[in-house]
Amino acid sequence: MDTETYGIIGMLGITTILLWYIMRLRSNNIAESIENNQPHIAGNDELDGTAKNPEQFDEPDEQTLEMLGDLLEEAAESQGLVYEE
Repeated sequence: MDTETYGIIGMLGITTILLWYIMRLRSNNIAESIENNQPHIAGNDELDGTAKNPEQFDEPDEQTLEMLGDLLEEAAESQGLVYEE
């Protein structure tokens, strides 16, 4: 065989190895994705049950109060109720 034939065989070998490696990575990624994205089952998750900063819920700020007031007004108007201050 001449050197051109060896070159073609070498390229086919490298291509085959690269395709095998890419397919192996792909199947591992798919399996990992399926495992990580399973639906959550109640009781299997580990939650500590506490807020990171519970003091933030003690007193609402002015912006929150205004937003809630606007929402109440919109809800009253959509129900045909009269909202007076």
